Amino acid sequence: MGRKKKPGGHENSERWMVSYADLLTLMFALFVVLFASSQEDKGKAQQISESVKRALDGGQMTAVIAGIMGGGGDLKSKGGASVAMKPPKGKGAPAAGGHPAIAELLPSLEYLTRELKKEIESGKLQLRMESRGLVVSLTEAAFFHSGEAGILPATHESLDKIAGVIAKLPNPVRLEGHTDSVPIHNSRFRSNWELSSARSIAMLELLTTRCRIPISRLAVAGYADNVPVAPNGTEEGRARNRRVDIVMLNKAGYEIEPSSPVPKDEVMPTTQRSH
Repeated sequence: MGRKKKPGGHENSERWMVSYADLLTLMFALFVVLFASSQEDKGKAQQISESVKRALDGGQMTAVIAGIMGGGGDLKSKGGASVAMKPPKGKGAPAAGGHPAIAELLPSLEYLTRELKKEIESGKLQLRMESRGLVVSLTEAAFFHSGEAGILPATHESLDKIAGVIAKLPNPVRLEGHTDSVPIHNSRFRSNWELSSARSIAMLELLTTRCRIPISRLAVAGYADNVPVAPNGTEEGRARNRRVDIVMLNKAGYEIEPSSPVPKDEVMPTTQRSH
C-alpha cells in the first residue's frame, strides 16, 4: 500500500515574476548609471547617481529619475501643467520617499494650476516642474507686442497671481528671456540678445514696482535663441520659443547661482561708485 502524501500548501506558480521584476529594476539602474557616466556635466551625473540610490531604497525609481533628468518622464496634470512626480496628498507635505528638490514647490504648482486655469487652457502660459524649480513660461503673443519689450497691461492680472505666490515664498526667482531664431534688427534692438534681455528687465521692473517683490530676490538673464523648447522650422515652434520664463528656484537650483563674498552692508552705495 503506497504511502500517503502529506497535504501541502498551494504552490505559487508566479514566483518567477518577483525575480523578473528585480532583474528589470537592476537593468534600469545600470542604464541610468551608464547615462550619468556619459554626461559632461558632472554635477548632474552626481545628482542622477544619488537619485538612483534613493529610488532603489524607497521604491520611487520612476518619479525620482524623471524629476532629475527633467521632462523625459513627466506626468501631465490637469490644465496642462507638467509635474515630474505624483503630487503629495494632504496639505502640501512631500510624499514619502519623494525627491525634495521636486516636492519643495509642488504646493505652488498646484495653486497656480488652479488660479491660472484659463490662461493655461488658452495657451497664454505654461507651468512645468524642473529639477531646478518651478517654471512659469509666458508666451510672447499673450504678454508682449511682437518685437517689443513692454508688457501688455491686459496681462497684469495674471502676473499679479504669479507675484502673489512669489511673495509668499522665500525662494529666489530668475527671469529668463528667450526668442526664436529669426534675427531682429530695428531702431531699438540690434539683436535677439538685446530683445530677450530687455523683456527680462521689463518683467523685473513690473514685479518690483507694481507687485512689490524685493529686487534682491530677482535676477535676469537673456538667452536669445539658444534655449529653444521647440524646433524653429515652423511658425508654431517659433511662437513657443518666443517667451519669458519666471523660474522659482528650489534649493538645488539656487546652489548653482553666483553669490557675493562681500556682506551687503559693506557694498558701496550706487551714488558713491566711480564711473
